[in-house]
Amino acid sequence: MPEVLYDKPRRSSRIFTRASVVVTGKSLKGRKFREVCHTIVINAHGGLLHVSHPLEDGALIVLMNPATLEEQECRVVYVGGASEDGQRIGVE
Repeated sequence: MPEVLYDKPRRSSRIFTRASVVVTGKSLKGRKFREVCHTIVINAHGGLLHVSHPLEDGALIVLMNPATLEEQECRVVYVGGASEDGQRIGVE
């Protein structure tokens, strides 16, 4: 009998919102970058956003809220396809 896999419940609710954030880190080529980008989805444990610099799974980046200047170090846990808005990345 095949194994049945069930989706785990989410740890927190997702909020689909476009918020500006400043992202700093190092690209795949090891060059430092800083860019303003926008979120797609956020939750209590991370989010999904577009960036124009190529990143890899596991990369460490810093997100800054430009309104409060609060910073949070994040790890890239998902790298999606590119679009006209940039590459989709998931962070926690």
